[in-house]
Amino acid sequence: MMHEDLALNKPGAAVRQKILELEPNGLRRMVARLSPKSEIRSWTDGLIGERATARRLNKLRSREWHVLHAIQWASGTDVDHLAIGPAGVFTINSKRHKGKTVWYGDHAITVNRAPTRHIAISQHEAQRVEKILSRHCAVPVPVRPVISVVDAAKVSVKNSAPPVLVVDVANLDRLLSGMTPVLPPQTVARIFEVARQPDTWSSQ
Repeated sequence: MMHEDLALNKPGAAVRQKILELEPNGLRRMVARLSPKSEIRSWTDGLIGERATARRLNKLRSREWHVLHAIQWASGTDVDHLAIGPAGVFTINSKRHKGKTVWYGDHAITVNRAPTRHIAISQHEAQRVEKILSRHCAVPVPVRPVISVVDAAKVSVKNSAPPVLVVDVANLDRLLSGMTPVLPPQTVARIFEVARQPDTWSSQ
């Protein structure tokens, strides 16, 4: 459900809606969640990941940050999380890889050595958000992509200047709050006011 104020959105709201559409029956939905190969199991993993990431991001609210969850585009896809604070604006994509090894080299992420498209997708999302916010704020709004890795056995980053920040969810809030401030409070507030409006995203 799209709220009039996107600050009211619950983390994982779009994923939760998708799960309900796939299986409205509560008992069958519960059974499907236990099946490793079911589509509902896959969406449920995503929901768990988004909620775990949200818990970390919400810790930033007391440090002059604003956080939005489940921002839906007109196409039906959504931005998992958007963090706006002194260190800038960040799109955060949650990825749950329970018990797996996540490795990030110069240009790609592998999960148990299998290649993924996580980097390209996250970069595209950040560019799209940057374009929208810059247009509606009438000033350039750089947006940096972040991937929050949830429940992995190990996360290794072998890149000194990664185009996408890849971080274990347990370190997410500390990473963002520890970055050098680049935005004054009034700019943070202005971007947040624009980002929380559904009309900002409705034409995309």
